[in-house]
Amino acid sequence: MIKLGSTCLLAGILIAARGPLVADGVKKHVIQDFATTDKTGWVLDRTFGVDDLLPPPAGGPGPVTFDRAHPYVPNGYGSQSTYRVADLSNPILQPWTIPSMKKANEEVLAGKVPFRARERCWPVGVPGFNAYSLVEPFYFYQTPGKVVVINQGGPEIRRIYLNVTHSKDVKPSWYGESVGHYESGDTLVIDTIGISAKSFIDNYRTPHTDQLHVVERWKIAADGKTVDVSVFVEDPGAFATPYSAVQRWRRVENTPILPVACNENNGDFFSHGLVPLPEATKSDF
Repeated sequence: MIKLGSTCLLAGILIAARGPLVADGVKKHVIQDFATTDKTGWVLDRTFGVDDLLPPPAGGPGPVTFDRAHPYVPNGYGSQSTYRVADLSNPILQPWTIPSMKKANEEVLAGKVPFRARERCWPVGVPGFNAYSLVEPFYFYQTPGKVVVINQGGPEIRRIYLNVTHSKDVKPSWYGESVGHYESGDTLVIDTIGISAKSFIDNYRTPHTDQLHVVERWKIAADGKTVDVSVFVEDPGAFATPYSAVQRWRRVENTPILPVACNENNGDFFSHGLVPLPEATKSDF
């Protein structure tokens, strides 16, 4: 993990040194730096909304959010926090997705602690990555051919390959295959396929199939203080219609990325019936 902090510093040096990229020997593209130093991080903007994928402001089909009869209140919002209870009336949901989500709702209402990827150290997948952590920052490592985004909680690491097309055959994985490009000097556009159906769409454990396709747009504000995240989701195997979602990150000049343990610290020692932590069945070496 100490090496990661050095990596972020190196990224800042590389970005500053390379200047604008030149395409076709003529057109110059201005690329917005998401990390000007190794201390530049991004956290969810609490003034924008709770730590979930949120409905698009323009209306239309949106993500699963909380049941209005059981409002979700995160920690630190000035009142008693609550666990998430999913709104199963959302018309995007195909019938087969509802039983497992209904079971999760019933467990919460019965007093059990719900499963969320962040608390149980499971990879969050896409598009849930955009609302992964309430307080742990995201760090960016940018090169001409790749963007690596690290959330230090876990840590969770995501790679976005620039100016290439998707592979002919994509093997499903937790984060799928993400390809991207810069647009208008202030936006990183990311297209992701091949996301393992072992992951969930969001913090409400909304399932999906291997047909999931996600397009994200991360637009940095002119003053460099916020990033507006917009997400387009389609999966004809799980959702009745494509839908959109939004979130916002705010910039923090914190510290270089820190070593934050997850799996080692969160065992269910008191038999709360929590979902087991991920554990390898054999050594990687």
